[in-house]
Amino acid sequence: MSARLEYLDIHPLRDDLYNELHSRPFQVLPTPARITQMSVLTSPEQRQQQFEHLQDLHRQLGYPVPEKEVGCFEQTFGSLRVRREMHMEFASYTFTNLAVGDEAPFSETGISPLPEGWLEKLVGTVVAAFHLEIRPGQEDTNADLAYVRNHFEGLRLVGSSPQEGAARVWGTFKLHSDGFGRFMVLNHSMSNSQLGRLTQRLMEIETYRLMSLLALPVAREITPSLNDMDQKLAVITQGLADNQDVDEEEMLAQLTNIAARIEAFRAHSTFRFSATRAYHQLVLSRLEQLREDELSGHLTITEFMTRRLTPAVKTCEAVSERLEDLSRRVDRASDMMRTRVELAIQSQNQQLLTSMDRRSKIQLMMQHTVEGFSVVAISYYLVGLLKLGLGALYDAGVVFDKSMVLGIAIPTTLILVFFGVRAVHHRFIKLAKKQ
Repeated sequence: MSARLEYLDIHPLRDDLYNELHSRPFQVLPTPARITQMSVLTSPEQRQQQFEHLQDLHRQLGYPVPEKEVGCFEQTFGSLRVRREMHMEFASYTFTNLAVGDEAPFSETGISPLPEGWLEKLVGTVVAAFHLEIRPGQEDTNADLAYVRNHFEGLRLVGSSPQEGAARVWGTFKLHSDGFGRFMVLNHSMSNSQLGRLTQRLMEIETYRLMSLLALPVAREITPSLNDMDQKLAVITQGLADNQDVDEEEMLAQLTNIAARIEAFRAHSTFRFSATRAYHQLVLSRLEQLREDELSGHLTITEFMTRRLTPAVKTCEAVSERLEDLSRRVDRASDMMRTRVELAIQSQNQQLLTSMDRRSKIQLMMQHTVEGFSVVAISYYLVGLLKLGLGALYDAGVVFDKSMVLGIAIPTTLILVFFGVRAVHHRFIKLAKKQ
């Protein structure tokens, strides 16, 4: 008897984990077919508006309205198939027109069957928008090429023969007069499932290519500021290395300003640069899956991407690394500046302690001088009191030589007062040492 899972502790995300691998299945595409792919940058607020917009399409075409949004939605409306996929920062719409007649390629597209005005109300910022035409291929390669050239407005073609010659793919990676890009797939021996996988890879290559390039304008925008900050930091570092007499307060203000600008650039660009690296890796993986063979006289898609896309991505990576390097250099310069300020403060403290020690010695010498005067003063008053006492005794009838007694009392009083003051002085010194 097999174990019953209801008695086991099941992870709450188990079903989602299973479904995730099947959430974006490849399409099954016939030959011929016309496809339009659009990728739209979407904010959280626009995401709900887009779903409501998709619900409105169902109402206009008389189909049941979906109640719950999913990561990958697909619905066929007669000869129109609509597929919507949600990604981290964009939504992709794939419109497939299955009703292909004898019209010339790109005269009708994937969005032609859409209701009038529906597409214009789509919210978001369009990044990628291109048409993909699927046609049966001919045995003669030259005949294929002559057929293709008539439908790309004279632009330079990029093409290859993927999947060991089972199809031929052509494109320009440029915008055409209608504002869309164009691709054409000439099917020679692919099944509908294989064709769906091929077109999906092509659409992902074009979409991820454009998404990866979103960081390039950011890199170009901040590069002049990085050059300026680099020069200022070099001047500050050289001043510290040469041990020049500089205004530490002004230099710290400059370092703080540079650090603040770098952090602002990092906050503005870190996500974009990270996304560029991720999209570029996706492009490379999809190119590898194409398994292209070269068509004589034309760049393959992989060669084109390697020569054009990779340098742009490397530029973004270089700017990102430069930002991080500048941040580390500013930290090191700030540490050096703080060390210099701390050394200056310690030198000032040492000078202050030396000055205080000198003043203490002077005060001690003055104290000894005052002690000498205080011994004389105390002795003077004590002798005066003693004189009064001797006078009172003499008047009371006690006979003695007042002058002799007073003369002996004066040095005796001085000696006693001197040792008494010294004893008090030493006692306070001992108390101070104990504390």
